[in-house]
Amino acid sequence: MNDIAGHNDAFPNGWHQTFYTLWLGCFITGMGYSMTMPFISLFINELGNFSRFQLNIYSGLAFAVTFISQAIVSPYWGNLADQKGRKLMCLRASGVMACTIFITGFSTSVWMIIGMRFLQGAFSGYINNATALMAGETPHRRSGWVMSSMMTAGVSGNLVGPLLGGSLSGAFGYRIPFFITGGLMFLVFLTNWILVKEHFQPIEKEKMKPMKEIIHMIPNVRLIFAMFITTLIVQASVMSIDPIVSLYVREMMHNRGNIAFIAGIVAATPGLGNLLSASKVGHIMDHIGPEKVLMVGLVIATLLFIPMTFTRSPWSLAFWRFLLGLTNAGLMPAAQTILTLDVPQEAFGRIFSYNQSFQACGSVFGALMGSVISGLSSYAAVFAVTGISLLVNLLIVLAARHFKGNKKQA
Repeated sequence: MNDIAGHNDAFPNGWHQTFYTLWLGCFITGMGYSMTMPFISLFINELGNFSRFQLNIYSGLAFAVTFISQAIVSPYWGNLADQKGRKLMCLRASGVMACTIFITGFSTSVWMIIGMRFLQGAFSGYINNATALMAGETPHRRSGWVMSSMMTAGVSGNLVGPLLGGSLSGAFGYRIPFFITGGLMFLVFLTNWILVKEHFQPIEKEKMKPMKEIIHMIPNVRLIFAMFITTLIVQASVMSIDPIVSLYVREMMHNRGNIAFIAGIVAATPGLGNLLSASKVGHIMDHIGPEKVLMVGLVIATLLFIPMTFTRSPWSLAFWRFLLGLTNAGLMPAAQTILTLDVPQEAFGRIFSYNQSFQACGSVFGALMGSVISGLSSYAAVFAVTGISLLVNLLIVLAARHFKGNKKQA
């Protein structure tokens, strides 16, 4: 973070305070998510007598409903963000998440969990709105570093969350992490309300340019749509694994030992890799461009899913997921940086909301894909299908870049 010292004149007043506050908010949001989500399948298992297939489906549904509601509602919040500002969206997301996550801790049935998760999704989107806010406050020459730093915040939280959640779950039960996360999200709401400064000029609804006009202003629309697809597939590649990690670890450990703690380590290792490489990748992105970083990242990520498909040890799985985390530092931030550089600032709210809808769809598709494949076949098959989806993503990005090159020549 100190790297920006000496460049204060290039940033608006209050930029540092806003950046650190939003960074911390993204960190807590990521930590709260990973404190509860890797273990929600084990929590559900305590609420009834379920078969293996039922448990996989309910776990996938609990993951998916949040993102179904998020995908439906996000464009509305995006329009509102362009009219009222992104700070209001951050307050809306953190405040409602504080309530719904806290109440989830009191769940007495799987359907209560699913209901709270659906409501949470309808009002969520803190990290995306915080990222959009910083994109609007930051000069383009620093966009790559700032986007990577904001992504690092959520990833750092994802690293700490499973370890903390695993320890708390093992000691006090699966409800406690929900209560703690709800309290922390309320803290995010308060700090954002008091400390975040947004230099935003409200746009009257009548004066907003329609998206059709905005699209005509974008040099390479196909690349923008390719980034939406990239967001969907990369998110699906994460979510296809997350719902079944603890169950896969339990299978590999033959239901013996401290499963929650080991599952927490396996869930956290991508976050550690991402944290170690994100800042460096952000600087590289500012020098060589986000498109090259994205393509190299997709190639390496695709290859890493090969050994993950065949591993039979939780520690080996943790190692390959750590390497995947090193690589993932260049995927989502690169896609978001391309959007930041190629889209007019007045449309950031709407474009980022569409991107969030694609991310939500990726979460739905990934969670259901992982649950269904693992239920019908095996956990290893989930890794194989996920690797193939990243290969398809690479081909889509290459096609979009090829069209851009041909357009320039013409």
